[in-house]
Amino acid sequence: MDSIWNTVLQMLEGSEITLEIFFITLVMALPLGLMAALGRLSKWRPVSLLMELYIWIMRGTPLMLQLLFVYFALPMVGIRLPDIAAALLAFTLNYAAYFAEIFRAGIQSVPKGQYEAAKTLGMSYPQTMRRIILPQVVRIVLPPVSNETINLVKDTSLIYILAMNDLLRVARTIVQREFDMTPVLIAGIFYLAMTFVLTWLFKKLEAHYGKYDK
Repeated sequence: MDSIWNTVLQMLEGSEITLEIFFITLVMALPLGLMAALGRLSKWRPVSLLMELYIWIMRGTPLMLQLLFVYFALPMVGIRLPDIAAALLAFTLNYAAYFAEIFRAGIQSVPKGQYEAAKTLGMSYPQTMRRIILPQVVRIVLPPVSNETINLVKDTSLIYILAMNDLLRVARTIVQREFDMTPVLIAGIFYLAMTFVLTWLFKKLEAHYGKYDK
């Protein structure tokens, strides 16, 4: 029993890195994704094409490849980042691209008549987006954002390739040292617990915003 408890304590330490990557990525990727979506919808063609290229590259290449590029390739051109910063840069750029497509679809699903009505009332484009469009977009995009957020929890396990002591790497280290698969089971429980909390939270949010459909 003491052995299991010690394993749990070590896993908790590893989960700190996992949660740090998760929360900081989410906080940075959501607004960046919204800006990328607005850029993608921009009538200024160079901005739209640039955002389209960025989204295509981020979604078209594996996250692991992007992690390796940031961690190993950037130092070759003189850009050296701490391990945590390298991981956050790769995760944020990757997930911002996915969130951008979700936000773009949400914005385009709002009827064009609402833009015209806002223009008739004398609202500028920023005012229209802030007061009329984005509040509706939040409700529309909650389910896909929920899915991507849960994927983010699981994808944090990829940082083990950067030799960071996240939840999965701690579990793997204990398994190799003690030849016991219990840490893998405990790691699975940790991930399930995190996804359960997120699923519950997003269900509450969907129920809250769903009231405005009635």
